[in-house]
Amino acid sequence: MGHVPTSCYHYCKNSTNRNKSYPESPFCRGAPDAKIHIFDLGRKKAKVNEFPPCGHMVRDEYEQPSSEATETARVCARKYVVNNCGKDIFHIRVWLYPFHGIHINKMLSCAGADRLQTGMQGAFGKPQGTVARVHIGQFINSICRKLSNKEHVIEALHRPKGKIPGRQKIHISKKWGFTKFNADEFEDIVAEKQLIPDGCGSKTSLIIAPLDRWRALSSCEPRHCPLLIHASQ
Repeated sequence: MGHVPTSCYHYCKNSTNRNKSYPESPFCRGAPDAKIHIFDLGRKKAKVNEFPPCGHMVRDEYEQPSSEATETARVCARKYVVNNCGKDIFHIRVWLYPFHGIHINKMLSCAGADRLQTGMQGAFGKPQGTVARVHIGQFINSICRKLSNKEHVIEALHRPKGKIPGRQKIHISKKWGFTKFNADEFEDIVAEKQLIPDGCGSKTSLIIAPLDRWRALSSCEPRHCPLLIHASQ
């Protein structure tokens, strides 16, 4: 029997069907490996200051694309960006991982098939592949790039839309790269040393007071504590 098309498994069903929400179980062992193994492409070690603009492919339906579709979309986006922009001026990130396993109950269609199989008796099925359950508004692919390559990045996000089932939208983020801070505020926050660049992201800078000051605050009474007096004012 040939490979069943993944269009039979696009929609998320309840766990009572063969669309199980777990890859392995005591009844179904040996789930196949996912086809996608690379989730970061391009210049992965670039600093957060180098690629400020970011674009996302956002899911518009609650479906489950297969690992083959996710891998095809990744290859399609990377090929277009490399051919039109270059190898070291972008960073692509795939946010999906196919955790969920799909099952199939293979049936014979030849003469005398009833003597060779049990039909729907024990129709739990065997593992066929893995899929990723994606909710509405969830990111699929993201591309960070330089300011001069905005049109190419939009096209690189538009082409993989035909590789993944359902509807997707292209969103140009107002955030700075892969961080959670707005682009117009990020440089000011870094200048005030409240953030520390950490690879393609950033982390909060913790200002630790001297130990003597902490002991003095912990030993004083609440009504004499300068922090509480300032907060009440």
